[in-house]
Amino acid sequence: MSGGHAVMSGAVARAALWIDSLRRRYPLLLEELAPGTGRTFREVRGGGQAAATRAPVRLYVSDALRDIGDGVVELEEAVRDRLGLRRIAAAPVPVRLGRLAELLDALREMPDLAAHVEEETRRMAHRCARALGDPEQLVRLPGRCPACDSVSLRAFPERGVAMCVNPPCRHVLDEAEETA
Repeated sequence: MSGGHAVMSGAVARAALWIDSLRRRYPLLLEELAPGTGRTFREVRGGGQAAATRAPVRLYVSDALRDIGDGVVELEEAVRDRLGLRRIAAAPVPVRLGRLAELLDALREMPDLAAHVEEETRRMAHRCARALGDPEQLVRLPGRCPACDSVSLRAFPERGVAMCVNPPCRHVLDEAEETA
């Protein structure tokens, strides 16, 4: 297997992780927005009361739901179009995410599309996490990036990935580099 093919497979694998994160967290956004419980997400998660008063609608949650919903619809349509597949019926965001996950194997031979899907699903997953007040944990790693020599190595335990967070680099460490 060539190095380029391994990168393609990596983008597809990372996109699958982001899609899975969105599928798990998106329903939590809906719960956060829904009135009725009188409890905030922070309280439900055991963090105690957030404030004495609560706004009836948390606009940042509503904005995140709209952004993610629109993004998933556009991404599914773009992927299906690029793969030459017909459009299919509208569906809720979790269903669309499932359909996107089913198409990931077809992206292994399309590195530009795989990278786009990875980037967009990463962006939406981060937006979802920020709206929930539950950002992904980062762990600083010792040493320098083997690709750019930066001290920007970080581990993302939720994804099981170690990478350089230097924006122009974004090198993903393989197992041999992680243990070196």
